[in-house]
Amino acid sequence: MGRLSLLVTSPRVAPGLMSRSAWYAVESATARLCREVSEPLVDAVVESGLTVDAVGEELSPPELARLLVDRAVEEDVVWLGSSDADPGLTDAIASEVSRFEAPPEVEMVVGSWDVPGSRLLDAVVVMDRLRSPGGCPWDAKQTHESLAKYLTEEAGEAVDAIESGDRQHLAEELGDVLLQVLFHSRVAEDAADESDRFDIDDVAGGLVAKLVRRHPHVFADGDASTPEEVEEAWARIKAEEKEGASRR
Repeated sequence: MGRLSLLVTSPRVAPGLMSRSAWYAVESATARLCREVSEPLVDAVVESGLTVDAVGEELSPPELARLLVDRAVEEDVVWLGSSDADPGLTDAIASEVSRFEAPPEVEMVVGSWDVPGSRLLDAVVVMDRLRSPGGCPWDAKQTHESLAKYLTEEAGEAVDAIESGDRQHLAEELGDVLLQVLFHSRVAEDAADESDRFDIDDVAGGLVAKLVRRHPHVFADGDASTPEEVEEAWARIKAEEKEGASRR
């Protein structure tokens, strides 16, 4: 009796960066199956020197489940999960194994997990899709100037949500504020003048650098230990930065 391992990974993590247990399952299996060889996870496995057989996209979840379970009766099988998470497959497999008096072992192998903040990558991808050819015509025509009023409006609505005490509403409004940051960053990528161009990584990178500079008591040898001392140090460092910028 073999085993069926269902390998799942985060689409937000490079496909080859899998856990040790995931790579062990993949390497030790006698059969590695997938929907299509064009899947990023499959490509990573093939690049490592292993063979993967594609079953095609035409099989329904029940048909695919039967194929996998029948193969697992005789050998160790690893299913390389598709990017769409194979909807309906796990339920179909549960139904299939019930046919056997002594069914093959079925396990879920987690190859990678989302890290905190990973959904921000999804937001960047969606914004890029909206602004790219074939996306949304309204989004594509916007400029920094046309969007300026929304930045003010959304910030005001976030403040209103804070004052209301409704934290779920606040989360929604903060998403709208984040949208403005993403939108302006994506607009800047299309600037005609190269000197006006920047992207979301430039924005985030500048923020990280600023936070590190202005928190020397955390990231360096600063000695601020009270909220008041932190505020004073922040104001002093900010003034020094502005003075240095004006000299350049």
